[in-house]
Parts: sequence; structure tokens; C-alpha cells
Amino acid sequence: MTKFITAFAAAILLSACGGAGNKEVAEINNDWTGNEIKIEAFEDDDVKGITCHMAHFDRGVLDRLSKGDWFENPSNGSISCGITGPVVIGDISLRKGGEQVFKQKQSLIFKTLAVRRVYDRDNDTMIYLVYSKKIVDGSAKMSLATVPLAGQDVTWVTGKPAPSYE
Repeated sequence: MTKFITAFAAAILLSACGGAGNKEVAEINNDWTGNEIKIEAFEDDDVKGITCHMAHFDRGVLDRLSKGDWFENPSNGSISCGITGPVVIGDISLRKGGEQVFKQKQSLIFKTLAVRRVYDRDNDTMIYLVYSKKIVDGSAKMSLATVPLAGQDVTWVTGKPAPSYE
């Protein structure tokens, strides 16, 4: 009984670990054990007019009990982004590593599903990368979305054309 209570508490804690500003769009039952695929939408706070949809796996209570790994969801994630309104680009990082624009806990302490935005000046494209960050053992699981800006009505808040890399 103690294992069940612990697993139930872990499920509640993980369900409360969503990212800021994200909206759940769909919740798809994956199997009879309560595992689900969740699809969430989020807007980039510094690039208005671009919306990303991210899918990730959420383990059910029965799956957590049977595998004994109660406090962790898998690292898998997929992302797609597109232009959903006038594009207004704020003060964004133009470094090659870009900057983190979204994160969601996948375990109580050690694992996070994160999204980074990178601006590709040469191709005038915003790139969004979803990947798993784990303190001890990194993961190669990732997904990439590109949003071409060429030919779009894009406003940079600086009032100038896209700045060059720092």
C-alpha cells in the first residue's frame, strides 16, 4: 500500500510540473495502463506570432508501479512550430547556442524537457529544438522545427533589420 501511495503522490507532482504559459491541446490515451501522449501549445515570449506544438509522453500510475521508476517520464519529445500571426521579434539571443524558451520537468529533480530557440541569420529562419536535459546522463533524443522568415512581414523591435551574430 505504501508503494501505491508513493506512486500516486509522484504522479500528482509530475502532473503539476508543466511549463509556464503552455496550454494542453490534446491528451491521447496510449494504452490500458494510463500512459498518455500529451500535446501542448506554447508561444515564444520574445518572438510574437510563432506558436509551437510539442508532444511528450506521460506515464500512468500503473506503469510507474510496474516499473518501479515512479518519479520520471521518458525523455521523448517532438515539436513543430509555425507562424500564427504577425511576427514581432523582441530582444533575443543571437549567439549560436540560442536560448532556452520553454522547460518542463520530467522527474522530480534530475530531468527536464527543454526547448531552445536559435536564429539562423544566413537562412533567415527561427529554429526550435526540443531535447532532454539530465544532470547525470544526457540524452540524444531530440526533435527540431524550423520557421522560415524570408518573405514574411517581420518586425524587429530594434527597428533595424536582423542583427548579426554576437
